[in-house]
Amino acid sequence: MSKTLIGILDVGKTHTKFIAANADSGRIAAQYERASRSIEGSVIRALDVAGIERWLLETLSAFPDKAAIEALVPVAHGAAAVLLDSEERVQFAPDYEDHVFELVAETYRTQRDLFSETFSPFLPLGLNMGRQLYFLESRHAAPFKRVQSCLLYPQYWAWRLCGEKASEVTSLGCHSDLWRPREVKPSRLADRRGWSSLLPALRAASDTLGRVSAELVHATGLDPSCRVQCGIHDSNASYLSHRSGRSASEPFAVVSSGTWVIVMAHGSDLSRLRESDDMLANVDALGQPVPTARFMGGREYEAILGASNGPVVPTHEALASILRRRAFALPPARAASERSGFAGCLIRVEGLKGQELAALATAYLALRTDRRLSDLGATGDILVDGPLSTNRLYVELLANLRPGCPIRLNDARSGVVRAALVLADVRPRAAEYVQFALSDPLPEFLAYKSEWTDLAYPHT
Repeated sequence: MSKTLIGILDVGKTHTKFIAANADSGRIAAQYERASRSIEGSVIRALDVAGIERWLLETLSAFPDKAAIEALVPVAHGAAAVLLDSEERVQFAPDYEDHVFELVAETYRTQRDLFSETFSPFLPLGLNMGRQLYFLESRHAAPFKRVQSCLLYPQYWAWRLCGEKASEVTSLGCHSDLWRPREVKPSRLADRRGWSSLLPALRAASDTLGRVSAELVHATGLDPSCRVQCGIHDSNASYLSHRSGRSASEPFAVVSSGTWVIVMAHGSDLSRLRESDDMLANVDALGQPVPTARFMGGREYEAILGASNGPVVPTHEALASILRRRAFALPPARAASERSGFAGCLIRVEGLKGQELAALATAYLALRTDRRLSDLGATGDILVDGPLSTNRLYVELLANLRPGCPIRLNDARSGVVRAALVLADVRPRAAEYVQFALSDPLPEFLAYKSEWTDLAYPHT
């Protein structure tokens, strides 16, 4: 077995991971994790970039097989950038969940380009990166004038690893208001306000930006020949892992799960996108727009489940109780459930505990995923990636809801890992899936779906 490893820094909104994957098999050799925290600053709530970097250096220093790491691939969540001054100090690292961005919401709304140009919906808080920049520029003009570089989050980490700055389309095109995917150029807003001049040169996610810096070698003991890839937006990493090896004409949908459940439909049409319903065009690693719909499923699942002493596995018995009681979790009135906790409505949940709450949350996620797939007009295989791929009840319910679409589950290698191997150009083996076979249809769940739809979407 090869001892060559690919190191993946996966900075998610909830957790940050360092993963070492075998370059030949793609299997995870080691994985380390910490919570992704925020720092309350005097101006804005900030991403904990310093804390993540300290943890990463400690993790790499202690990793016993660091000499075998051939390449490092940064992957990070969207709606995030780090702004540097002329001396390359961090001026701002905004956390998109900071409510302070609502202070400029209506003024910023008048500055944005048309949805038909950017396919970036008007989102709450700082989920549009343009609103983050507008807030800082208008409310904190003096420090903002010192900003010389705007590094998208994966590329910030690439820069910290090798010292080379770059921009990349998967993060730039992630509901940022800063990109026109059809024209493959910055938005008019970005050009008009001068923000596009802060972006380093565009590079491909698979480009090698350089070798690890001398400082990093000294701090961790990494091999000086270890290369650093440009990096990619996390949901696009999942999509890339499934897109690789498929023909351009083959329709399929990826359900990427985590803090967000993001549905990306290859072969769907951009004309189906509705700005008011948290639908957008992501931009894949090849620069192509991908119709996308989403909801904050991971965060909502945890909120519905509530406090527990450990993982709770939803069962058929618990589901039967939910169906019998007609307990419902309904989505928020506005599609973007971006705030902490569950923003929707819970009905007839008094006395529910443990597995019943897990079954309720699982049914909710399956119903919302089905709705998002229908919104996009998704056809073909449904490829489920991330934590939901291990929730047997979720997969079974989704199969009941989408009987005409084969559901395939990724194997032990996560989509992020496989994408990193693709970006590191180690030519991993083709993705392996387990095709889910529905043995026991649940007609009673389809009746439950009808009632849920009437309650959740009464005007459609």
